[in-house]
This record gives sequence, C-alpha cells and structure tokens, in this order.
Amino acid sequence: MRLSQDTAAASALTDALVLTGLAKAFDRPAVDGLNLTVRSGEFYALLGPNGAGKTTTLRMVAGLMRPDAGTISVFGIDALRDPIAAKQAMAWVADEPMIYDKLTPLEYLAFVAGLWGIEPRAAERQAHDLIDLIGLGPHCNERCEGFSKGMRQKVALAGALVHEPRLIILDEPLTGLDAASARLVKDVLIARVRAGATVILTTHILEVAERMADRIGVIAHGRLVAEGTLGQLAQQAGRQGSSLEEVFLDLVADKPQPAVRPGMAA
Repeated sequence: MRLSQDTAAASALTDALVLTGLAKAFDRPAVDGLNLTVRSGEFYALLGPNGAGKTTTLRMVAGLMRPDAGTISVFGIDALRDPIAAKQAMAWVADEPMIYDKLTPLEYLAFVAGLWGIEPRAAERQAHDLIDLIGLGPHCNERCEGFSKGMRQKVALAGALVHEPRLIILDEPLTGLDAASARLVKDVLIARVRAGATVILTTHILEVAERMADRIGVIAHGRLVAEGTLGQLAQQAGRQGSSLEEVFLDLVADKPQPAVRPGMAA
C-alpha cells in the first residue's frame, strides 16, 4: 500500500496540470465536472466544437476566471489557493492578441519582463532573442498599432515566453497567421516542448493536432469524452485507420457520451 501511495505522489509531482471536478456555469453549464490531466513535457491538444467549454476551461486555468467548483493544480501548486505561484509557472496566449499598440515589440517585451521582475540586462537579451526567434527583427522598433493580426499574435507569443514558463497555454494560436508565420510558431512551440516545457493548445485546425500533439483530449458539453493518441481515439470511435477529422466528428456527434478519466486508454 505504501508503494502505491508513493507512486501516486510521484506521478502528481510530474503532472503539469490536473483538473478535478472543474465546473463553470453561465446561463447553462459551460464546464461540467471536467477531469483532465496533462503530463509534464507533453504537447497536448484540446479539441471540441464551438461552445464545448475549451476556452472557459483554459481561462480558469490561467486565473482569468474563477470556477464554480473543482480544483486546478499546476505542477503541484493549488492554483486557486496560490494563484500568483501558479501564474509564475505558466503563460497564456489568447486567440485575440492583447498587446499595447503604442509600444514597439522591444518596448512591450521590456514592459512584460519588468512585470516578472526580470533583471533589465537579462530582459534585454531575452527580448532580442525572442524577437529574432519569431521573425520580427525588421519591425522591432515599429509601434504595434500598425501590425497585422499575425504579427500581433507573434508579439503576444514572445511576451508569453519572456519569463520562460514551464506551462504554455494557447487558445487558437494559429488563427489569422499566414503559412510561413504558422510554421514559425509551430516550430517555436515544438522547440519549447523538446526543451522540457509543456504546451496545451486549442485549435480548429485538426491537422495541427494530428501532427503535433502527443495526446489529444476531446471535449463536448463541458466534459472530456475521449483522450489519447490518434490511434486510441480511433479505436474508441470504432474508426481504426481513419483521419482525426473523421474520428473527431464521430466523437462529438450529438449523442450520449461517457466521460473518461484522465489517462484512461480509449
């Protein structure tokens, strides 16, 4: 018995995110007793139709919205009891970039770094590295007010990465990006995962999830209805060898779906 308790404790410490019984209702339940575990160091895609509860879930994890019930653990930190410590370990990138139009990319990154208490010289080096990484070097001293949505999205991503978060949460990060910019963002995220970070993203571009994610969670009506690799999801849907699009459409069809426990093999 002692061994199993130690094993469970060790597993909890390696999990990047654990949601237990998470719930949020507006005029109807948006998130309905959601249980979800994302392992440390994995690329996790959270998929679902519009209104499934994806964005509401991620907003609660990011501390932008308080749940009605349930718990949120970020690397073992109770995010509801110690939100500052949880936020220090993570970054949030919304589908609509939120940056200051009157600042240049370099000024914006310096501002964000200052909020995190990063030493100015280190912040300057980090800012230049991130600007080069996301391909905005030629525009680093231009005000963001003239940027396209894709450029603004890249600035927001750089701002999210400036404090080197261990958990990166992105809501539709590729919306509005051209092919070259989307490829660059995907390369940056994959590199972060390879360096040990954890990435969670929502996307309606199923090909992105199919190619990039280590595991995929499918959410419908605020509950997790399937989770696993593409092969495991296809097995659950009875569609072995099918594309993620076919599997996804079957899993979220308007029919009763049993919620699955995080980590349950499909």
